[in-house]
This record gives sequence, structure tokens and C-alpha cells, in this order.
Amino acid sequence: MTLAAERMAAPRGPVINQTPLRTPDTANPGMMTRRGWWLVVLNFLIPGSAQSLAGNRRLGKFGLGATLLMWTVLVILLLGVLLWREVVTQVLLIPIAFIVLGVLIAAYAVLWVVLSINTLRLVRLVKTKSPQRFFLAAVAILLAVVQGATGALAAPRLFAASDVLGSLFSGGAAVVPPSDGYYNVLLLGADSGEGRDSLRYDSISVISVNAETGQTTITGIPRDLQHVPFSEESPMRAEYPNTFEGRADPTCGWTSGINQLTNAVSFCREDGGESLYPDATSQGSEPEIEATKDAAEGLTGLEIPYYVSIDMHGFSALIDALGGVDITVDERLPKGPGPAYEGQPAEEWATGWIEEGEQHMDGELALWYARSRYTTSDWDRMERQRELQEAVISQMTPQNVLARFEEVASAGTDVIRTDVPQGLVSTFLDLAVDARSQPITSIELNPDNGIDQEYPDVAAVQAMIDAALHPEGEGDAE
Repeated sequence: MTLAAERMAAPRGPVINQTPLRTPDTANPGMMTRRGWWLVVLNFLIPGSAQSLAGNRRLGKFGLGATLLMWTVLVILLLGVLLWREVVTQVLLIPIAFIVLGVLIAAYAVLWVVLSINTLRLVRLVKTKSPQRFFLAAVAILLAVVQGATGALAAPRLFAASDVLGSLFSGGAAVVPPSDGYYNVLLLGADSGEGRDSLRYDSISVISVNAETGQTTITGIPRDLQHVPFSEESPMRAEYPNTFEGRADPTCGWTSGINQLTNAVSFCREDGGESLYPDATSQGSEPEIEATKDAAEGLTGLEIPYYVSIDMHGFSALIDALGGVDITVDERLPKGPGPAYEGQPAEEWATGWIEEGEQHMDGELALWYARSRYTTSDWDRMERQRELQEAVISQMTPQNVLARFEEVASAGTDVIRTDVPQGLVSTFLDLAVDARSQPITSIELNPDNGIDQEYPDVAAVQAMIDAALHPEGEGDAE
């Protein structure tokens, strides 16, 4: 038998896997460098693949399984947003959904960093070329930081979103279908400044959102508008069958202005208005808010099932969280406590001034802009408050809110209260997206529009609002 035949006939030992990734030639710096770049890039693009090809296969299998799970979740969410947006939004608006997503992302980010550190060990930097080994190490560390930052940024925002949904939106209020084609929400700016014996509404508006197009109309109701009627079903009609009336009492009196309902309903009643509105608290509201809803309904002729209350004293925190607002100031306005006596010039008591022109305002300056009243009329003040509301809305872009989500969420839960049920949040979010592409219509019920502030013509008010909501004889929506 020839030597070649003997070698072919001899029994062979086990064949060793000679793939460059798993069993590289460590004496070849060029091969080790190329192998290192492949492992780092594969670990970043497909976490777990580096371990499956060149390291602990069990760890690699676990990493690939986790990666496949995350990709599946992302694909389902993407398809859901594109094809079943309303269903997906409703699921995501359940507070526990954000907690689950936050935990998954945080856990996956930690796993990703662990796999990156393990990949750096598999690279065997000392066997790679110099100076490429330093670039290889730097890129691997940078990608690990990016991976960890993904979880560090995303998870807290998801947990914050869960807190907001759980604390802000009511689960007790019933979902009410649109009325005459509109969702109507009472927007209250609450004045809780020092020295107030009760919380009164410095700003009162009705926001009407078209249920089909998202077109938004804001009806501004002056806070001192007097003798407003209540809706037919209101318990307030038993005490005020015609219109709301003031009461002259040195201990606890009030005027006929609509923002005095807090005194008449809650502050000056022994039961705090509970006998009038026994279900208010359980549904996320308060008796004085429900009474203000009823008055706004009686005045406007609109069905107003929900409210949003913004604490004007803390509104500056929300504006700061959004990064400020851009306002064009039409006239110079003073900041300060107001005149010590009638006729005192503003120059003597003003602590500062808001100058004319375009300004980027922080929260404190914006609050002065909304509340300054001693050198202008209440109607001018209403217009500035409406301008500020629109400026805040314009700042609440998805990009801005996501970038500052934790700050916005924290400020929102401290400043905003509402009885809008969770079941309507997804609908309102969809309409808000549509509304951004359309101008906001404003109706001010002030003397400039012919509205008497002591005895308003309710029929004229309702006709004005109906014409704005249903232009060109459209009539009531189905």
C-alpha cells in the first residue's frame, strides 16, 4: 500500500471548526482586526449574533430571542399605527401598557449593554492591529453608550406616561357622544394666587372640536359676565330659575358674575355644594365646576360634558417645561402688584415691564402677560390669555413633547385637572392631529361683539355660536 493510501485509510480525528469568527488565527493581526469590526457591527445591528458566531451560544441564543421579541413588538406597533391606529392607541392609553413597555425596553437595554461588553471581550483587542484597536474600542464603547441611553431615555418616559394617564384622566366619567357634531369641553383658568379666600376662575372658555375634522372653536366667556342662565337640567335652577344672582352678605356674599359661582356653590355652603352635585367628586370634578358647566351650557346652548382646569398660578411650570412660548406683544405692559391708590401711575408701582415686539417668554413672564390688567381692559386681558393658550398648543408638537416628556408630564399633573375619561383620550388625540393643520376660530362674548355684560342677550349669544359652528346653513350634524 502506498503512503498516500495509508493516510487515506487511517482513522481521522474530530474536525475542528476553522471559521475565522469562532476560531480565528490569533497570530494574524489583520484577520483579528477585520473579525473585531464584524463582531462589533453585528452586535449593534443584531444583538446576540456575535455570541452565536464567536462566543457563548447559549447567551447568543438568549440575545437573539430577546431581539426577535423586540422586533416583533415594534413591527406590531408600527402596523397597528398604520392600519388599526384607534385600537392600538386605546391599548397604549391603558396605564399598565406603558409600564410593561417600559420594563421591556429597560431590560432589553441592559441586556444589549451586557452583550456589548461581552462582544468587546470576544474581539481580543490585544490581538488586533494598532492603532486600529483604539478606534475599535472607542466605537464599541460608543455603541454601548448609545444602547444604554436608549433604555435610559425611553423607559422613564413610558413610566411617566403611565403616571399621567393614571392620575390625570378620569375612569369614572361616562363617555358622551358628540353633540351636534362637536365635542365641547369647558376650559377653566383657576386663579389660586396668595390672599384668595376661594378658588375663582380667572379665565372661562368653551372649546368646541368638530368630531369629524378636528376644527376647533374657542368661545371666551368673560369672568365677570353677569346674570347667566343655567341649563334646564341643572340643580341650580331650583335656586336661580331665571339667571344667576348675587347676594349682598358681609360674611359671605357674591356678585352676579359667572366666576362667583365658587362662592355661591362651595365656599359659602356648609355642605360645600355636595347636596347639589353629589356625584361630582367620584367623577373627577367638583360642585363649583359642575355649576360653571351648567351656566356655560345655559349661556351657549351647547352640551358640555367635560372640563379641563388649569391652575394659572402653576401654569408657568408647564410653559417652562415646553421651553417657553413665542408671543408678539402689542403694547407695553407693567409687572407688579398694582396701584396703591386710584390713579397712581404705573411707573410708580411697576416692578418691571413687558416691552412691545416679538418675545420668547418663559413661564413667569408669560404669566405676567396673561394676568396684567391695570393699564388695559379685561377684554384685552381675555385676548392675551387666549393668545397664550394658542401659543402653548402650538408648542406642544410631538417632537417637543417627546424631547421634554418627563418635565411636561410632571408639570401637567401638577397644573391640569380634568374629568375627560380615558375612553375618549385616543379620540381627542386623533382630532388634535387633524386640528394642527387648521386655524383656531375664536368667539369673544365681550362688548366689542355687542354682548351686554350685565344682562346678556342669550338668544343672540347662541345664534352667534351656532353660526360659527355650523356656517353657511349646515345645520346640526348627525
